Amino acid sequence: MDEKQQQKLERSLKSRHVTMIAIGGAIGTGLFLGSGTAIHQAGPSIILSYLIVGIFCFFMMRALGELILADTSKHSFIDSVKEYLGDRMEFVAGWMYWACWLTLAMADLTAKESFTELLINLLKYWFPNLPQWVGPLIIVILLMLVNMVNVGLFGELESWFSMIKVIAILALIAVGAVLLVMHGHVEGRPVTLSNLANQGGFFPTGPMGFLMSFQMVVFAFVGIEMVGLTAGETKNPDKDIPKAINTLPVRIGLFYIGSMIAMMSIYPWFQIKTTSSPFVQVFAAIGVPGAAAILNFVVLTAAMSATNSAIFSTSRSLYSLARSGNAPKRFGELSAKAVPNHALTFSSLILFITVILNYIMPAGIFDVIAGISTITFIFTWIIILVAHIKFRRQNPKGVTNFRMPGYPITSWLTIIFFLAVLVILLFIDSTRIPLILSIVIFALLAYGYGFLKKKN
Repeated sequence: MDEKQQQKLERSLKSRHVTMIAIGGAIGTGLFLGSGTAIHQAGPSIILSYLIVGIFCFFMMRALGELILADTSKHSFIDSVKEYLGDRMEFVAGWMYWACWLTLAMADLTAKESFTELLINLLKYWFPNLPQWVGPLIIVILLMLVNMVNVGLFGELESWFSMIKVIAILALIAVGAVLLVMHGHVEGRPVTLSNLANQGGFFPTGPMGFLMSFQMVVFAFVGIEMVGLTAGETKNPDKDIPKAINTLPVRIGLFYIGSMIAMMSIYPWFQIKTTSSPFVQVFAAIGVPGAAAILNFVVLTAAMSATNSAIFSTSRSLYSLARSGNAPKRFGELSAKAVPNHALTFSSLILFITVILNYIMPAGIFDVIAGISTITFIFTWIIILVAHIKFRRQNPKGVTNFRMPGYPITSWLTIIFFLAVLVILLFIDSTRIPLILSIVIFALLAYGYGFLKKKN
């Protein structure tokens, strides 16, 4: 490679950026828009679901942290997968992860009540004949340009997106806490913790409803591993990455479990609506003016955050793959500002094309694609854990103070848990086909690697 290609990624991400990127990855639009459905499926036991999944996601993140901190010269966890699981697995994991983020962002950009829909309605006020695809085009172009400036600006923008989501969640929790302490009433009903047990018990939908809720809860956490892509661009990875990962349990407890307790203390679980956001329902019931407009603004930032993260993650995935010879060499080149612009532009273009296709092709097809995306995130987590086990076998005592707690028992338990979630998906009609297709895609990528290497 020439001197420009040998240039390293710039370490511009501050501690605050890494922490907020981790928070943003753990809070998606699903919490604001889809949590009502999850509550109806499991009742108050959804709280336990979030706690259990949160614990295993924390173990996965600790494994990821130890893996990337063992050698901070690596650009991302994809490089670690190559070192410990081989070139073929890096090819499979890297391209699968690239596709995961694109389809996830596409789903956020085109979902009902998403920012795209709001933006389209706003633009159509002035331009009635404006095509639907203009909204996604504006978003993708703006965020692509932001990401091209430097990684620091990406981190700053993501920090503000995450902060808005955090404020919305804290507001809900604060409202619930005040009403509980003041023995308040909402729509004539007392706000009480007894709602968590007096309306059919803690497991009102039975063991099956509790088990089925795991798929929704796991999907809520997709994206938390994105911290593993920031290793090569963080100013002080040895300090900042452990800090971001270690505070994960507190964030999970506060944001997810806290918001669920607040909602079901204000409303009995079966009275929480599934046709609209529970956040809107709660804020409107207590008399917050413009509750729907406020939530739309929050969803706006959540969709923008998902797209921003997708552009960053896919460009860094392509960059790592190109540096290893598993993607075109051009994607491994950096701009004068140490940004992989070729990889970034290519991913942004593909993202926009997928959004366009969503308006052309039947909705059912893209529901399956979105399902495949979230399922393959679980595949990625398992690959990270297997790579970590291989690393520890080569380094029994580790090479960093940031070690996986309880290794190897916690590592294997976490893998078994995620495999169990995949088994559960086989028994759910909406996820059975996406799971089977995900396995097929995994196999095709593994076979395609051998074919491409042989051809080369």
